[in-house]
Amino acid sequence: MIRTPTAREMDIMSVLWDLEAATVPEVRERLADDLAYNTVLSMLRVLEAKGMVGHRKEGRAHRYHPLVDREEAGRVVLGRLRDKIFKGSGELLMTHLVAEETLSPGAVRRLRQQLDERLKKEEER
Repeated sequence: MIRTPTAREMDIMSVLWDLEAATVPEVRERLADDLAYNTVLSMLRVLEAKGMVGHRKEGRAHRYHPLVDREEAGRVVLGRLRDKIFKGSGELLMTHLVAEETLSPGAVRRLRQQLDERLKKEEER
């Protein structure tokens, strides 16, 4: 299980997921904030210590790559959000998302279908 990444760490992970692998300068150039080289390097090292990132030597530089996929990181982040903001309630989290997000009719239908399938499985138990 991975440890919960910070918002800034998620920004860096997003770059790595998009590029599949990147050096510190490549990550820096794609971040919205203008962070110092050493700041990005430190954060990549923290992500490596958390088990989220690995690296391979490429000349004098290191090329960093994600060790966890977006879906796994999403589960961890949503779980923490559910636990800390919504008092452990998946229902409150889902209700909040549905109420706050602008959803197309197609998206609502797909969500309803998923919920109906889930309800059917629960009723079969």
